[in-house]
Amino acid sequence: MTDDTTIHDTMLSRFETGRGFLAALDQSGGSSPKALQLYGIEPSEYSGDEQMFDLIHAERVRIMTDPAFTSERILAAILFEDTLGREIEGKGVAEWLWATKGIVPILKIDKGLRDEADGVQLMRDIPDLGDLLGRAKAAGALGTKERSVIHTADEGGIAQIVDQQFDLASTVLDAGLLPILEPEVDIHAPDKAAAEELLKARILEHLAGLGDRKVAVKISIPSVDDFYADLIAHPNVARVVALSGGYSREDADERLARNHGLIASFSRALLDGLSVHQTDREFHATLEASIAAIYKASLT
Repeated sequence: MTDDTTIHDTMLSRFETGRGFLAALDQSGGSSPKALQLYGIEPSEYSGDEQMFDLIHAERVRIMTDPAFTSERILAAILFEDTLGREIEGKGVAEWLWATKGIVPILKIDKGLRDEADGVQLMRDIPDLGDLLGRAKAAGALGTKERSVIHTADEGGIAQIVDQQFDLASTVLDAGLLPILEPEVDIHAPDKAAAEELLKARILEHLAGLGDRKVAVKISIPSVDDFYADLIAHPNVARVVALSGGYSREDADERLARNHGLIASFSRALLDGLSVHQTDREFHATLEASIAAIYKASLT
């Protein structure tokens, strides 16, 4: 057995069975300006994508190197493609996360959303997917994450969403990586619970055809507590994780804690309150409070 295979199996075991949650540090080009504003950096303070991504990376490095950011409470970190080619302390970010922190690296691979049709937004095509997956594996990522969005309980639209997610998952699995499907249900959908019924039924249909292969699933916190218990227990599901979806951290934590076996994969809720203008002590205290609360909610 090669060292790479051993590391992959060790990471997968930790991902499937470990205590903690996923830190979603994967804001991409479209969401970076807003993320920087929330961090206290205005658009007038930088020029062009290169400077913007340098600032985003500096924020992420500050988060990941903070003493609060450890494997005791964080299972994995989801990274943006730009981050994959950058370094922390002289190592590639994915390699550094696992070797230094014991945190599993995951790569976001989707390239944004198509315009809404049939109540959903499918993923855009992913150019050079094979090359991207090869780079993810070479960099040391365990798997990938890919997002699409459901706005209404349209059966045909939801079928398209899940079919696309599993088609992409098959390619990711063939590349030796673990796919995290993310068919997000908009928390403002007027028929959110009905959409979740359709979504789960379609996912279960696809899971039946996976053989001995596994996927992970990232979903919105359900309208009905423990609604995804059968997905969590499914032999073809490595883990079910929840996005905060626009809920405040307090609201998201409260809802998450009522769902047994469901753990967090939060982005905005994790980063809430962090500022470039904070001292290191202030920054650490804010991040520590966020991590402690989200970890507690993920232990139900």
